[in-house]
Amino acid sequence: MNPKTDFFFNEPGQWQAAFEKLRAIALSTELTEDLKWGCPCYTYEGKNIFLIHGFKEYCALLFFKGALMKDPDHILIQQSKNVQAARQVRFTDIQQINDLEDILRSYMFEAVEIEESGAKVEMKKTKEFEMVEEFQTRLDHDPVLKEAFEALTPGRQRAYLLHFSSAKQSKTREARIDKCIPQIFEGKGLND
Repeated sequence: MNPKTDFFFNEPGQWQAAFEKLRAIALSTELTEDLKWGCPCYTYEGKNIFLIHGFKEYCALLFFKGALMKDPDHILIQQSKNVQAARQVRFTDIQQINDLEDILRSYMFEAVEIEESGAKVEMKKTKEFEMVEEFQTRLDHDPVLKEAFEALTPGRQRAYLLHFSSAKQSKTREARIDKCIPQIFEGKGLND
């Protein structure tokens, strides 16, 4: 047990009992417990394997390389179409965790084996993400903007592309682009 994570498990809330049960299962694997992104994260030789987190409707285990896991019990969920590597196992009550305890432990061990193997999730390249017409037009007409955008890291480029393409209306896409251009020129990401 890592005392840095105690606040997460000690805070009263709807998922407290579920979090404690997930922690007990996680600690039985002898992985190292750490705190990352405000959540308990379980690592193997310094590599992130999975974390425990909660939402309004459910709590979950998030396997960082879940896309590579076999999932014979069909319990892994892709959070959204844009999530490439991670997969969740979601719970709405502690009984679900109790029923899946042995399966969860086997998934945890499989996740460690994947990490040990050095396997990597094949990530989509930035050019494979949707480039909305409004932003492409801006890039075509402003070589300085295009140069600034191409100088960003691939992850920052993808974040902008996802942000722009998630707007349903052209007017909203234009507004988002206008708002983000100064950040792009500063070499910053969407959330920097």
